[in-house]
Amino acid sequence: MNEIKDGGPAFPCDEQIRDSMIYQPEPGMTLRDYFAAKLMPVVWNDHKPLNDYDCALLAYRMADAMLRARGQS
Repeated sequence: MNEIKDGGPAFPCDEQIRDSMIYQPEPGMTLRDYFAAKLMPVVWNDHKPLNDYDCALLAYRMADAMLRARGQS
């Protein structure tokens, strides 16, 4: 099966201890989501005939390529 590798959390942080309580961080967005969000303005401006859904798919396809390239370095 073709599993999507998301790159893990985009902004990881350690658990924090405040007032004798341990707070677990929320995972938040993945690195894949972050890459896709950063690509959206470029995709939107360069591919205006595409609808919103197709722009999002293209941004995620490019984000997946970035993650693959990152894994090869």
